Amino acid sequence: MEPVQKIAVLTDSCSDVPVALVEELGIHVVALHINYKDATYRDRVDIQPEEVYARFSEEIPRTSTPAPADVAAAFDAIAAEGCTHVVATAISSNLSATHDLIKSVATGYGNLTVEVVDTKNIGLGAGLSALAAARAVRDGASFEQAVEAAYAASRNVRAFFCVDTLDYLYKGGRIGKAMYQIGSALDVRPVIACNEEGVYAPVAKAHGRKASLKKALALTKKHVGDARRYRIAVVHGGAEEEARALLEALKDALPDAEEALFEQISPALVVHTGPGLIGIGAEVIE
Repeated sequence: MEPVQKIAVLTDSCSDVPVALVEELGIHVVALHINYKDATYRDRVDIQPEEVYARFSEEIPRTSTPAPADVAAAFDAIAAEGCTHVVATAISSNLSATHDLIKSVATGYGNLTVEVVDTKNIGLGAGLSALAAARAVRDGASFEQAVEAAYAASRNVRAFFCVDTLDYLYKGGRIGKAMYQIGSALDVRPVIACNEEGVYAPVAKAHGRKASLKKALALTKKHVGDARRYRIAVVHGGAEEEARALLEALKDALPDAEEALFEQISPALVVHTGPGLIGIGAEVIE
């Protein structure tokens, strides 16, 4: 007779899993750090996204991985609950060292069987993998089935982000000087997404804000195609009114979605892309 598995799900705060679902599904979250000149805060613990956005005019903070001690504390809590297995998901390892950090800390917990899923995505594009694993666990899946649910979501999610300014992508080296100068002069807005390597890159261009949002919606609809089962999501970084309008447009375009998620984007992403970021995406359910 096989030993009983008790499975926990762990993710990071930059995966943007809505707080209500974190609580409902019992997901453990480790917080990335938001670093100002005079203080460091844990994302969504000591400081909320809207607070960071409100301070952008005075200081753009830096970000860093969760503290190793915080990751260890999460594993300690999981072990204390009597768990035997952990499905951990993290934002793309090519955008953050968080994945590698969780994997490293996990090696110190020989009493736990841990799989760390590199989602190759960011924001709720990564969070949907955590949700898939957590729902699988809730529904009685084995550890192997929960791990596969997380990987399946990673394969089947596409998230598209619309920036409100090119300044941050240029400063961060994500776009070249020529694209920055021409784009700024002509108001050309890139739509960015994570590629197969888990690095975000421009996937489309549009003239102006409204056109870029429309393009992102069209790309999301194309991703869903004729799939019978799917869920949709819209996230934003200090652009709630626009984002809610986009969510309604997305619901109209894809009326059969099993779920429509809406959340603030972690500041850990927005500091690299600028305020006003809006993300839109969908997960095709296998």
